[in-house]
Amino acid sequence: MSKAIYIATTEPNSGKSIVSLGLMQLLLGKTAKVGYFRPIIDDLENNKVDNHIHTILTYFEIDLKPQDAFAFTRSQVVQLKNQDKDDEIIGHIIHKFKALEDQFDFVLVEGTDFSGEGAIIEWDINVIIAKNLGIPAVIIASGQNKSVTEIVGNLYLAYDSFKEKEVQVLLSVANKVVPKDTSAVEDGLKKKLPANVLVGVIPLNPVLGSPTIKEIANALDAEVLFGNDFLNNRVDGFSVGAMQLRNYLTHLKKDSLVITPGDRADIILGALQANISANYPNLAGIVLTGGLVPEEPIIKLIKGLSDIIPILTVEGGTFSVANRIGAIQPRVYAENTEKITTSIQEFEKNIPTNELEKNLITFKAEGITPRMFQYNLLKRAKSSKKHIVLPEGTDDRILLATKKLIDADAVKITLLGNKKQIKTKLSELDIDLDLKDIDIIEPIRSRNFLDYATTLFELRKHKNVNLAMAKDLMVDVSYFGTMMVYKGHADGMVSGAVHTTQHTIRPALQFIKTKPGVSVVSSVFFMCLPNRVTIFGDCAINPNPTAEQLSEIAISSAATSEAFGIEPKIAMLSYSSGTSGVGEDVDRVRKATELIKKKRPDLKVEGPIQYDAAVDSKVGSSKLPDSEVAGKASVFIFPDLNTGNNTYKAVQRETGALAIGPMLQGLNKPVNDLSRGCTVDDIFNTVIITAIQAQGL
Repeated sequence: MSKAIYIATTEPNSGKSIVSLGLMQLLLGKTAKVGYFRPIIDDLENNKVDNHIHTILTYFEIDLKPQDAFAFTRSQVVQLKNQDKDDEIIGHIIHKFKALEDQFDFVLVEGTDFSGEGAIIEWDINVIIAKNLGIPAVIIASGQNKSVTEIVGNLYLAYDSFKEKEVQVLLSVANKVVPKDTSAVEDGLKKKLPANVLVGVIPLNPVLGSPTIKEIANALDAEVLFGNDFLNNRVDGFSVGAMQLRNYLTHLKKDSLVITPGDRADIILGALQANISANYPNLAGIVLTGGLVPEEPIIKLIKGLSDIIPILTVEGGTFSVANRIGAIQPRVYAENTEKITTSIQEFEKNIPTNELEKNLITFKAEGITPRMFQYNLLKRAKSSKKHIVLPEGTDDRILLATKKLIDADAVKITLLGNKKQIKTKLSELDIDLDLKDIDIIEPIRSRNFLDYATTLFELRKHKNVNLAMAKDLMVDVSYFGTMMVYKGHADGMVSGAVHTTQHTIRPALQFIKTKPGVSVVSSVFFMCLPNRVTIFGDCAINPNPTAEQLSEIAISSAATSEAFGIEPKIAMLSYSSGTSGVGEDVDRVRKATELIKKKRPDLKVEGPIQYDAAVDSKVGSSKLPDSEVAGKASVFIFPDLNTGNNTYKAVQRETGALAIGPMLQGLNKPVNDLSRGCTVDDIFNTVIITAIQAQGL
């Protein structure tokens, strides 16, 4: 079940509030606690609260601080994008959203408003945010001043944008549609959009399509002279009182606004008298221009009237003020319960709420984005902090990664090496790392050195290792770090920035050994592609695995996939798909697939299968039309190390994908290897996944 939904609009002034209010009402009727989140809001003046946030939180009495309900202001996003800090934008949005997801049963996410600087990039930003949050979307377009064809076309293009990024659209809404066109728009959308996308068409409603006196007062920065109790009066039109009163009275219309200079006492008093007369329509209010206020005798006369409509005074000429009023777009705000109630009623009347509710319950996100994956990794690591030993304590990258890990408060770190040398390195690199926050151990000087050497001797004496040899081996940081893990003095080890893979994992194979029922240690990389995270195995350990070993690697990789929140759909890769290929290599993959199905019939596995058939739905359906995996694979098992290592590096370099790993599978306790070309981020991510492994995965 989805725990959130994203509301996105294709353009400014589409009436997004109707959907936000209606959905919130619907959700609160089904779910105990519903949160509200806006990733990006308009810039705020004088520390004011965003109107959307204030309206939702106030009307529905949601226990949430306004500052927790958004991530960025518009100008902050524009500034970060100008600095090429898109990852920082998405990362912070995910962080804020996840905090609400933990706090509430469901989160209603409302996209941007398409106003001001940067509006041209907003649509893409909304699609990307929804994708990275892993939630379905509702898309809205305005039908105002558009033909049926234009409305349908706009919404289809919006749907296609979301589909391209693999974001599921649950509902498509055409709002502010001319009543006579509603049926045609609905029919057009149902023909154009897939059957699983619900359609709603909301006709133009004058209550929602007109601003209130309060909105006009705020937009003009006006002073309210009279009628504070009637600021929610709806303004359905306006006229300028510049002619003589006897002529102007004929222009008055119901719920209209009178605009006139502040010294036109005749127009002011005539309009007020007309408002209480049975022979003239009720007016919405009066705006006095020129910064002029009626003289005291006129003010006294107005105060004596029993029924006073709102009267505002504003700076600026009459013509300028009239133009500004004409440009005001109506809004919904917390105090205007009439608009809120009307919005909810329109939503319930014109949206298939029962079907929408069912779709929300059954929605399940396909895959996970790299940003969300990395966020979840860090969150899980921090949930139960583990102790990780880094044997290569004097390497620049290790020290920089240690600083980053300590700042993230993700793990406890022990560095192996000479303390004086490490302090010198930190100073040279200008790394502000407080040594009180980490442990530094020089193996030969450790109080545990003799105990560790003796333990190694006992474990390896059957291999003709004597105590002297064990002491020599224990000086080696890889042996010492691995023994810390074996003894429970550390929860995991990460090495390989300086040392070879063999040097790093040999001690683990010698005395940490494999888990019960596991005969082969293997590795996986988490491949963080632009729109999804997949698993590649084995790309680092086993040169030419047998069919039995391939099956075990696949089963271990499936367990890793599940443990890290990725549904395993296993592709056993080969140079042919299905039954078409012959030869020793393809037969080995075919046999491995049969073994997997026999050992774990619950797993979704396909093999042999070519890479293109595993990732491309069109190719997959062509070559293996009945497969649950073809075109949708998430776990890729390579037939040998040569193929796997080259493929992961090719994908990494050509697509810019982040490759996290290798993560070793099958050991009793976590020990992971780094590439000697690793970056600081590689070390950071590998330590995080090692810490998660140490939590018992």
